[in-house]
Amino acid sequence: MAEEQVQRAMDADEHRKTYSSVMRASAEVGVPFALALTMFFTNLVMANGIGLAIIAAVITYLAVFLIVKAFFSH
Repeated sequence: MAEEQVQRAMDADEHRKTYSSVMRASAEVGVPFALALTMFFTNLVMANGIGLAIIAAVITYLAVFLIVKAFFSH
């Protein structure tokens, strides 16, 4: 009985670590990259040129990354 409780506690700790890792990766990499990609293609569709599209994507990535780090990381 005690072994089951220890195993459950270890499993819960592993699940918590996995959840935290997935949330950190999605918030710090996935969301900024998705929004930067959106800005890149939006600027291409609006015929602003490849240079402006890349600049907008980089600025968007950095801004969203900093916002996520400042407000959503705990």
